[in-house]
Amino acid sequence: MTFVPSPTPNIVVMGAGAWGTAVAIHCALGAAPATLLCRSEPAALALRTAGENTHYLPACPLPAALHISADAGVLRGAHLVFIATPVAGLAAALTLAQAQGAHAAVWLCKGLDAATGLLPHELAQSLGASLAQPKGLNLPTGVLSGPSFAKEVAQGLPCALTVASHHPDLNAAVQAALHRASMRVYTSRDVVGVEVGGAVKNVIALACGICDGLALGLNARAALITRGLAETTRFALALGAKPDTLMGLTGAGDLVLTCTGSLSRNRSYGLLLAKGHAPERIEAQLGHVAEGARCVAALAQRAALLGVDMPITQAVAQIVAGVLAPQAALQALLQRDARAET
Repeated sequence: MTFVPSPTPNIVVMGAGAWGTAVAIHCALGAAPATLLCRSEPAALALRTAGENTHYLPACPLPAALHISADAGVLRGAHLVFIATPVAGLAAALTLAQAQGAHAAVWLCKGLDAATGLLPHELAQSLGASLAQPKGLNLPTGVLSGPSFAKEVAQGLPCALTVASHHPDLNAAVQAALHRASMRVYTSRDVVGVEVGGAVKNVIALACGICDGLALGLNARAALITRGLAETTRFALALGAKPDTLMGLTGAGDLVLTCTGSLSRNRSYGLLLAKGHAPERIEAQLGHVAEGARCVAALAQRAALLGVDMPITQAVAQIVAGVLAPQAALQALLQRDARAET
């Protein structure tokens, strides 16, 4: 399984949500051909007709150079495929990309699989049996993550991301495709650390939204972010990640953005929880997937199996499940025994 870079890669972005659309816009403004692959022809037609993604990313014009399609055939021979589906859609997207002969795939989703508790790279490895590949997908893969709101990326505002893969040539190709104008892209080989940072920060952002919704103050939010980073680091190290990764863009950087930014869907979810809205209705109100709410139960369960102490995560899991009220969760956290910080 090798990746051969191209000086002018054919890029396909799978998934026309907010983040997929934003990445496609950035790609289309570069030198390489770029296609945004939608789930259906009506969805593709709506984007082509409006010249923007009115549902997920309004007021962000789509470049004329961006090809919009619902035909999976555009994946045939694609040098770089960016998968912008939720975690729940990753396995199907990888299977399709491989079946169509794509050269490499990089996922943009952040979270754990709600059913299995697997991280995205573990999901990719688990596809081996169903695809008759004993060692997993016969497709070089990686993850692109970091502090980035889709709207700001689509508007061309500065941001910095990290691509992580065990294939140096794939890292370099993603960097070459995206590192220009207002976007900086760094490389890493710590796939686990990058994925854990992206997954756990969504859960901590839910906690911060609840904190803000209860008007607990800025001191409390700062404490949640800091202790949330401690939980993230403990969990990541238990899975073999490198400590430095958690202090970088995909760890501390993404955590701070998602916990404090007004564009954060996970923080918004937490705000609604604090106001007493039912979890089963919040996602419909937001109109976007909040990965933190979808994966928090699996995260809490996997942490428990690993023997990793994650009290904030456990509290959020109980709130989302409806077995603990936000105020009761707060009291439980405040009543924990005193201990050393590290």
